[in-house]
Amino acid sequence: MCVLSDMSLFLPKLSCKKEVDEVIKSVAEKVLVLRFGRDEDSVCMELDEILSKTFHDLSKMAGIYLVDVNKVPVYTQYFDISYIPSTVFFFNGQHMKVDYGSPDHTKFVGSFKTKQDFIDLIEVIYRGAMRGKLIVRSPIDPRNVPKYDLLYQGI
Repeated sequence: MCVLSDMSLFLPKLSCKKEVDEVIKSVAEKVLVLRFGRDEDSVCMELDEILSKTFHDLSKMAGIYLVDVNKVPVYTQYFDISYIPSTVFFFNGQHMKVDYGSPDHTKFVGSFKTKQDFIDLIEVIYRGAMRGKLIVRSPIDPRNVPKYDLLYQGI
């Protein structure tokens, strides 16, 4: 059963596949930000604070939603969410990729170091998407991009 969830730090939560599908289809002319994680995870809480502080400033450019990895396993598996938090971006229903200088361009893993890093990234994705690009280069200093090893599960 899909129950519209409460807001965490003023950010809307999506609690089932149907809600995620609807948001991906309905958010138009804005960057859709989906934070996959768990509310009680400390790094997720750190990221959620940054997201909630930028929510209003970016409201004309982005829609930001929280997704619990345990409630939408189909998307957790589809986006290969092995580390949380992982943030995935869309524009007009199209998955946007970002070159962070790491092997994975499909998602941002971990928390942003600063609020400005997140704002800069959204602006670059938005401008690139408006020009029809499906992949953009990250404006974030590579030292501020968390490093991790890709895990290939189930191969």
